[in-house]
Parts: sequence; C-alpha cells; structure tokens
Amino acid sequence: MRDFRVLINDEISERGVKILKEAGFEVIMHHYGSEELKRIIKDFDALIVRSATKVTREIIEEGSKGMLKVIGRAGVGVDNIDVNAATEKGILVVNAPTAATRSVAELTLAFALALARDLVEANNELKVGMWTKKKHMGFLLYGKTWGVIGYGRIGREVAKLAKALGMNVIAYDPYIKEAKEVKLTSTLEELLKNSDIVSIHVPLTPETRGLIGEKEIKMMKKGAILINTARGGIVDEKALAKAVEEGYLKGAGVDVFEEEPPKPDNPLLKVERIYVTPHIGASTVEAQDLAGEIIAEQIVKALRGEIPEFIVNKNVLSKK
Repeated sequence: MRDFRVLINDEISERGVKILKEAGFEVIMHHYGSEELKRIIKDFDALIVRSATKVTREIIEEGSKGMLKVIGRAGVGVDNIDVNAATEKGILVVNAPTAATRSVAELTLAFALALARDLVEANNELKVGMWTKKKHMGFLLYGKTWGVIGYGRIGREVAKLAKALGMNVIAYDPYIKEAKEVKLTSTLEELLKNSDIVSIHVPLTPETRGLIGEKEIKMMKKGAILINTARGGIVDEKALAKAVEEGYLKGAGVDVFEEEPPKPDNPLLKVERIYVTPHIGASTVEAQDLAGEIIAEQIVKALRGEIPEFIVNKNVLSKK
C-alpha cells in the first residue's frame, strides 16, 4: 500500500508535521498559488491550509479527479474553503475549532481593557512629550455589562473572563436555548441596548454578513465599546468608523476586516479611537502549536478511514 501524500500549503507547527510523518505519510510543505495548486492538487490525498490559501471550487474539482480525500483548516473559520463544492465531491473538510479559543478570548479582553483606559492614546502622547493625565478619564469594567454575540466556544470563554472581572454578562445566540452561566437575550436588540461592551463571536455566513450595521450600532448605548475578533463582513465598517469618529461609541477593537489586508483608505484605519490589529486572534505560540497538532490528528484519522472529531461537512459521511 502506498504512502498517503499530504500537502501543507501554509505552515503548521512542528508537532503537527511530526504527527503526520509518524503516521507514515509523505509530507510536502510549500505555498503554491491558486493556479499551481489547481495543477498539482490531484496528486495529494490531503490538503492542509490556514487562512491565506483560498480553496476554490476549481481547486476542489481538480483534486476530486485525483486522490484528494480531505481538506484541513488549521484554525476555526472555513470561509476560505468552498465547503459546498467539497461536499458535492465527497471530500471531507475538517478544522481545529478548539485551538485558538483562549487566545482569541484574551485578545478580546485586551481590547476591552485598553479601550476602557485609553491605553493607546495615553502611550502615544506621553512618548512625544505630552503629559495628558486629565484627558484620559477611563471607566471600570467591574460592574458593567458585557454583551456576547455568539455563545459558542469563544463566546463562552469571553464570558468567563468578563465574569472574573466582576462584570454582568448577557449573550445572544439564536441557536442556544439555555445557558446557566449567563442571561440569554431573546433578541439582538435587547443585547445591544443593555451592554456597555459588545463583542462578536459568530462565523461569517449569509445569515451573519452585515449583522451589525448603522441601525444596530444606533441601538447600542452611547459611549459603549464594540469589539470584533470574529470575521470581517459581520460589521459595516463605514458605519462603525462613523459612530466612533462622531463620538457615539467610545471606541472599537477590530482584529478582522472585510478585505484582508485592508486597503490604506479603509475607514477603520483612519479613526483614532478604533484599535486595529492584523487578524492576530489566534497568533499565540500555544494556539498555533495546538492548531497544528489538532489538524494533523484529524487528517490522520480521515485518511485511515476513521471518523475525525471536527468534521465541517458531516453529510459527506453518508455518501461514503
């Protein structure tokens, strides 16, 4: 029996690569462009990507003509993979949804703390010789209300951190019917109206695209903070920039953009009170090590005919 061939079209942790090699698989690590990937993908049993590689319908169709059996995303979101095309071709899509949970939650908290205390502005002003102590009057998180949109793994972890700071936590998630740790709101509007800090933790889907627009931002408390560490496209970037620039919102924390990297004229980059980072939610040593390990284990199980824990398109199993 031949060795399975695995293409890692980005980078994963050494531990992940070791797991694949110890399973007896041939592992190729290289970053191919889309045209090259279409040309060679049929020669691989598995493809592992991170967010930089777009696995299009064309690539999947070429892979289905050859040996491709499984596509692995070393992370949570799979919006860079045409899951529908993979499902049609009977190709499994697996991910590593638990790897970055704590990492993203801590970044979300970091945004909240920094915005509540004007840390970026105070730092920048002092370094150019400005002593602006009276200008930077912040507020305590203690006793305030944190609204969590999307009560999945990351949302629950954020809620845990907020509660540890003495905050009241409410959550909105139409797919969750019961949560003992927090109060679930029946509508998004109820959450927005009652929260001092709102954070977003939902995947980008047709349902969530544009979830927070000008109308929803106006439902929020004046002086509230909005944080998006989920996906770009969920929040209307122009509406958010306007709300912060005009002083309706105290500030915003944004780790994700509709177009990545954002163009220089993106309005979110122009407003002082919007803190931005280049999609680093999962960028901790621990999260990346774990993502590589988890996705490698999922690939090994899939190629050996076992059922992986984290299958995105489970209905493929019924076709096998």
